[in-house]
Amino acid sequence: MVEFTDIGDVPSAEVDRMRAVYQPLADSVRELVDATIRTEMDADTVAAVRAEIDAATARLRSRQIDGAFGVRYTTGGDSLAWGNPVIGVRNPIAPPLTIERDLEDARGRVFTDFHLGAAYEGPPGHVHGGVAALILDHVLGEVAAHADTPRFTGTITLRYLRTTRLGRLHAEAAITRTDGIKAYAVGHLADEDGVTVEAEGVFIQPRWARG
Repeated sequence: MVEFTDIGDVPSAEVDRMRAVYQPLADSVRELVDATIRTEMDADTVAAVRAEIDAATARLRSRQIDGAFGVRYTTGGDSLAWGNPVIGVRNPIAPPLTIERDLEDARGRVFTDFHLGAAYEGPPGHVHGGVAALILDHVLGEVAAHADTPRFTGTITLRYLRTTRLGRLHAEAAITRTDGIKAYAVGHLADEDGVTVEAEGVFIQPRWARG
């Protein structure tokens, strides 16, 4: 069973306050990850920084939840998937992506523009193929699911046309058709020179969410 938690009557202003507290922390850790990969400081400096990081980690761990963050909903309709590795504003692993919806597209098209740096490298200077798959799985899943109709990945097929350069990227997806509990979606990832990875998938409504 997927962990969806109703956190009750939390005003949108409180959600904004929590975002303002925790998103900058994730941003700072994301910068730390990039700096850790690319630094050329001497051993003594690295050791001193490591001690500072360990001390900061201990402070944060002194008060924390058990297990994963899950997805939390407020009675006001806010969805907080803040631990998600693609869109999670509290997750330094996430780029993070901001998913936009094309309200004029009958296929429900979604799209996102984002940046991937050194932490996402596979082939030198290029995005790891597994990271490309992670992003496309999420973007296709976003278009296939709705708040009242969750759907999870059944199958997804990727076609890598060429390597994807690190830097500014674009991803998008659209529904091709629905059939009962299934939704069929297609999408792609692109860098500044065009499409690099194409994807198509089948997304299925889980048994516990069916009427």
